Amino acid sequence: MNDHPSAAPTAPPHASRRGFLLGAGAVGAGLVATGVDATTTATSASASPIRPRRGGYVWLAGDHHLHSQYSNDAMYRIDDQATRAVAGGLDWMVITDHGNTSFAAHSIAPQRRDILAARERHREDLLVFNGLEWNIPGAEHTTFMMAPGSREAEVLQELVNRYDALVVGARDGTPENEALALAALKHIAATVRSGRLADALVLPNHPARKGIDSPAELRAWQDAAPGIVIGFEGAPGHQAAGLPAPGMARGRGLYDGGRGTYSFPGYPEESYRTWGGFDWMTATVGGVWDSLLSEGRRWWITTTSDGHQGCGDWVKNPVDPLDQTGYDNIPYNDAGDTFQTTGVYPPPVGTGRPVAEYSSFPPGAYNKTWVGAEDFSHRAVMDAMRAGRMWVSFGDLITGLDVRLEARSRGGRRRATLGEELVVDAGTEVRLVVTIDLADGVNYAGLVPELARVDLIQGRVTGPAADPDTLYAPDTRVVHSWNTTGRTGKATLTYGFVAEHDGYVRLRGTDGKRSQPGYLGADVDPAGPAQDVLGGVDPWQDLWFYSNPIFVRVRERQGP
Repeated sequence: MNDHPSAAPTAPPHASRRGFLLGAGAVGAGLVATGVDATTTATSASASPIRPRRGGYVWLAGDHHLHSQYSNDAMYRIDDQATRAVAGGLDWMVITDHGNTSFAAHSIAPQRRDILAARERHREDLLVFNGLEWNIPGAEHTTFMMAPGSREAEVLQELVNRYDALVVGARDGTPENEALALAALKHIAATVRSGRLADALVLPNHPARKGIDSPAELRAWQDAAPGIVIGFEGAPGHQAAGLPAPGMARGRGLYDGGRGTYSFPGYPEESYRTWGGFDWMTATVGGVWDSLLSEGRRWWITTTSDGHQGCGDWVKNPVDPLDQTGYDNIPYNDAGDTFQTTGVYPPPVGTGRPVAEYSSFPPGAYNKTWVGAEDFSHRAVMDAMRAGRMWVSFGDLITGLDVRLEARSRGGRRRATLGEELVVDAGTEVRLVVTIDLADGVNYAGLVPELARVDLIQGRVTGPAADPDTLYAPDTRVVHSWNTTGRTGKATLTYGFVAEHDGYVRLRGTDGKRSQPGYLGADVDPAGPAQDVLGGVDPWQDLWFYSNPIFVRVRERQGP
């Protein structure tokens, strides 16, 4: 490989995308409780925000994993979450309340009314999707995300009644339950083909947290519903759980458990912790994510807030959010109503319930998934997600990213961007051009992030794995790093290589405050994210961004 990296001078600072302060105070120093009543602040902006096009696309920030009062462990109204999302700089969000028997019995019709009302109220500012945090049979939680349509509630009711693991008793990782998961995914695909839904996406959430999503299951899910199962949550929500005392002082993402009865035995102990806030499957260069990419799979990553109450908000009962035992049966008014009898909780403020610290930052405050959409519409967001035109960031470390692979070939200059494939002759010189909009204002924590380093990760595509439980991609590694310390405005980075075989490239960037050699060693990843210590990491002092890959397909040269 012939390599010749270079870096262009930076441009002057530019105006930020929305330009308002999302939060105040030293949030990063610990948990900050708030006295704001979320039930009285639901006002939408008077004018739609400016959404400039970059690289031919409108880049929209979003979150596909948010809970409302129709979840048995959350209390915000859907409109409250929409208002919070707009304040957090988001353009789209997905309500993913938990599937369970109470939700199935009571919640779907009133939730539908609230979804429609939020869409109407926030239509210029926010695209509101309906979905489900689906207990997929035999495994963990997944986002099920629907395109708007007249039959959303009907389809959701059917999915929960027939295929939610907590409703049908299919939680254990048995062969029968794993087969039921595949049947459910095929049912979703058939629902889209029939036209009952215009579109649907499925993304496993926090995939390594309990170790019960095996590599073989991930592959089988996508094979059962290609174009619907498009990837996984590369970085979980619940990042505020890692704030040191007086915060929760737990694991970022609530990754602080260990191996269980149905955990995949091939996962190491290190996989049950986050690394720089990212899931081990994503954070490990040459790990599970790269093993999927090395097959040529279009498997994309996202990040979400997993928003429930939020960091420092009012909570109805001070119990472990991962142990939901008893939530459904707690009366919340003098009439003795419970979630189990109503499928809904009241808003969090003024209920007379105790106060407890919780684990999610508000939507958009810390986790953002950016998608390059053709326009500001629900279908355009889903099309962009399926295409892999996505990058993710923590704490607004950067505000914009444009990534291009370019090559001159027989047909002239060719280009590809995130999620796409560049087709070239063997021996063609390929040039990567990266343009980054650097942070130019304070984030939710009141800090101005500084990008210190950008890493280029390159892998080889070798075709389907012989073993579906393959964990690693031995040909993937960090091939170059750029020092970006002290830059402002825009940073343009370039890198050249000669394409000799099928492969892909992807990017990762950091504020440089926590690093260690990657899980597979310094030869593969000399300065990757550090394994998170329970209660010992301030997430605001450990910021990263990751891009989805661009593929390169090499064909044999045909003549001169």
